[in-house]
Amino acid sequence: MTSLKRSAEGDTFGSNISNKTYVRSTRSGKVQKIVREVYLRTDIPCSSKLCKACLQSAPRNAANEVQPFVLSEKPAGTKSFPQGHYLMPDTNALLNAMDLFEQSSSFYDVIILQTVLEELQNRSLPLYNRLLGLTKSEDKRFYVFFNDFRQETFVNRDPDETVNDRNDRAVRQALKWYGQHLAQTKAKNIPAVVMLSDDQENLRKAKAEGLHAASLRQYVETLEDSDKLLDMVADVQSSGGFKKPGQMLYPEHFTTSRMMTGVKAGLMHQGIFNVSPYNYLEGSIKVPAFPKALLVLGRENINRAVDGDLVVVEVLPQDQWKEPSTKIIEEEAITKNEGADAEESQDLVSEKERKALQEEVKKTHKVKSEGGPQPTAKVVGIIKRNWRQYVGHIDPSSASKGSTQGRRMDNVFLIPMDKKIPKIRLRTRQASELMGKRLLVAIDAWERDSRHPTGHFIRSLGELETKAAETEALLLEWDVQYRPFPKTVLDCLPSEGHGWKVPASTDDPGWRDREDLRNLLICSIDPPGCQDIDDALHARKLPNGNFEVGVHIADVSHFVKPANAMDTEASIRGTTVYLVDKRIDMLPPLLGTDLCSLKPYVERYAFSVLWELNDNADIVNVRFTKSVIASREAFSYEQAQLRIDDASQQDDLTNGMRMLLMLSKKLKQKRMDAGALSLSSPEVKVQTESETSGPIDVKTKALLDTNSLVEEFMLFANISVAAKIYEAFPQTAILRRHAAPPKTNFDELSNQLKVKRGLELRSDSSKAVADSLDECVDPKEPFFNTLVRIMATRCMMSAEYFCSGTQSYPEFRHYGLASEIYTHFTSPIRRYADLVAHRQLAAAINYEAVHPTVRSRGRLEAVCKNINVRHRNAQMAGRASIAYYVGQALKGQVAEEDAFVMKIFSNGFVVLVPRFGIEGLIRLRDLAEPEPDSEFDAENYTLKTKGSREVTVELFQKVRVRVHDEKDEMTGKRGVKMELTSA
Repeated sequence: MTSLKRSAEGDTFGSNISNKTYVRSTRSGKVQKIVREVYLRTDIPCSSKLCKACLQSAPRNAANEVQPFVLSEKPAGTKSFPQGHYLMPDTNALLNAMDLFEQSSSFYDVIILQTVLEELQNRSLPLYNRLLGLTKSEDKRFYVFFNDFRQETFVNRDPDETVNDRNDRAVRQALKWYGQHLAQTKAKNIPAVVMLSDDQENLRKAKAEGLHAASLRQYVETLEDSDKLLDMVADVQSSGGFKKPGQMLYPEHFTTSRMMTGVKAGLMHQGIFNVSPYNYLEGSIKVPAFPKALLVLGRENINRAVDGDLVVVEVLPQDQWKEPSTKIIEEEAITKNEGADAEESQDLVSEKERKALQEEVKKTHKVKSEGGPQPTAKVVGIIKRNWRQYVGHIDPSSASKGSTQGRRMDNVFLIPMDKKIPKIRLRTRQASELMGKRLLVAIDAWERDSRHPTGHFIRSLGELETKAAETEALLLEWDVQYRPFPKTVLDCLPSEGHGWKVPASTDDPGWRDREDLRNLLICSIDPPGCQDIDDALHARKLPNGNFEVGVHIADVSHFVKPANAMDTEASIRGTTVYLVDKRIDMLPPLLGTDLCSLKPYVERYAFSVLWELNDNADIVNVRFTKSVIASREAFSYEQAQLRIDDASQQDDLTNGMRMLLMLSKKLKQKRMDAGALSLSSPEVKVQTESETSGPIDVKTKALLDTNSLVEEFMLFANISVAAKIYEAFPQTAILRRHAAPPKTNFDELSNQLKVKRGLELRSDSSKAVADSLDECVDPKEPFFNTLVRIMATRCMMSAEYFCSGTQSYPEFRHYGLASEIYTHFTSPIRRYADLVAHRQLAAAINYEAVHPTVRSRGRLEAVCKNINVRHRNAQMAGRASIAYYVGQALKGQVAEEDAFVMKIFSNGFVVLVPRFGIEGLIRLRDLAEPEPDSEFDAENYTLKTKGSREVTVELFQKVRVRVHDEKDEMTGKRGVKMELTSA
């Protein structure tokens, strides 16, 4: 970006001072006007290499140098502009088509207006960061022009003019100025300056003023590789309609004002729409007014809502309330061979869908769930779409026969990898080239006259099933920021690189207020091969008979300063993402795996929590200090366990670990006595071949005492730090809470245990849940208790980060840990929340001043919102990576394994295979051809088949399954296929 310093020639501001009015919404919903003085200038350059006038008057730096000009003297020509052209996109062009601007074949010499850049920053931070990347690319030649500071291009907002209209006018004013300004260069070929916009009114006004302007589609049609690029243009002009006018399939959505009035009056309800993973025609919405989720059944009631949308619903009359579906209904099975060109008069609900729903009624006998029918609702409007970019592949059966020849326009269906997302209709000229590829697409619209949403192609990730394509697909599916760190971030790293060391002299400023703990016998205990070591511990006996215990955490905040480029990038990424074969780091590896990592045998900066504990692990006192440590050893869990168990090892370091283990057991017992939950999730580790990263085997993770040792002290440190930062910052402490689940969340599991095993699951408190889970045992089947704990975990709410001023103190409670207050402090290398907690703790102990970013509640709330999403996405991406590698490990192999029935439907059941930590769906149609008749007893959770293969399956039952790999033809994913061998 151009520097806005005064010209060395003298003051060019003159008396050109104007007011600029900004509008912003406060948290309470009020609109604030902010008026700022703007100093208008005449020396902000156009940055075209054709312009000698700007070169002479442009601002200079201290060395009397002008910032290099960006825009080419010979920009590319097109059919419409053979003399060459510069591009000037408005905000919606960038929002709709950032992928186009990143193409290497075109979109060079682009003028990015300050107005557009600021608006994009407010609308989409990820797109804003991608655009910043383009402005720093030397070959793409994107120039940021500060139009709001240049006298001739500044536009003040008129009375009664919307912010959007003012911004559009600012773009047209800059466009006009550029055209007139370049005309004065008297160059032989003066480039045209072309505004790109998909806003019809903005285009109309620009053309009325005699300016060059085009929609994205119009412009791309003039490019040489338009065939490929046109697929990437959102079809914003088309209604997506494939029906005749007047033939509408879906009810019209209510206006925003009507919805808001209805919600306020309690006649309508607002919530997030969730699609059932087993039935694409069933959704649910949790709203405060009802204890159980509202069910939304059928296409018409779903009314074009997509999983994750914020919707408004109306509750249907009580005589239309129903039980949740007991049938597996998969879109690909029902809508297979449905042509994407279909324009015939088809009903909203297809014959196959109607038949599937009718069959369910016939097959279900005496279905009475706990508490009777659930309230049902219909979607009347959508407040906010949750649309993102989706990964999928083209359904071969949807392509017309002729689509393999020539480059004619074809309509095809894309089947998303996420089964909760409906098929997306794409218009493409390259159907034959895209077959068999993993594709990235976006939804553009879902109109009332189309059964399916319409979208556009963005790019191909590669062939289906290739490791690179599948890995990138899962990163995109879970919105993991995996692009390389930009230069601005790398520029924030210490200039010494890997040669950085803790200063040798304790008088050096780097030692300011740091405690020298290098004499302590500190070690780290982590998974094997861990490189980003966040934490290390020590324990020693004190002369008074008590114990000194220290948790030492990597001092990341020393290297990552608030609000610089690296901090901004880390706040967007939110967390490190761990896949089977790679790690997507939150911080550049120089910090994460070297300078911050508490590696052994080197000195490192740390943030230490030091307790004095008595024999019962009660806190006598606690203090916090920045420190310098020198870890003596980096153990894996197994190595530490072997050393502790080896009686011949009597050195001080090993004895320190034994003290830690003894105290950790007491801490754990106290947590359990207070009602902490010991929950479970299937934990497996994929062993990979060192050179190719190809999977060799899948093993269940073994948990040792040393795992628990580390966990207990990390929890202990997090609780102590939480109390300290809350004391210092009662309104802005960044904490982590885990809400108590509504009792209705346990209704189904409680009823299942009562009916099938005569067991009681009490849910009055976390202690009641913990105690009753301990009693859920089957003497004949050790895994039964783990299975119940896995199922109980799914009844829980998600833990979340929050800002202390947004909740009352009782709401701080962490239900699962049975702790009154909690935060994350112990993993700042891989979690942004911990980095913020470090800054707050440093301010709380008066180590450093409070930075505005650490005390701005508005900013911290935004940080919490983002890191909550990133944390969940990282977990899901990790699980998806394991599922992919388990499928690859089984390739060409067949294994027979024990499995446990977790869920039963009228036409199939779900099993969990502990050996692989994966779940699989076994449908009745998988048991025999044709699909056998069955009898489903919902009250007793039992499914019986009749005919050629008689099988009885019950909930919690142990069965044998044959496990092998299979490519799902519909989703294109290779996964695990399970077949029942014996029940």
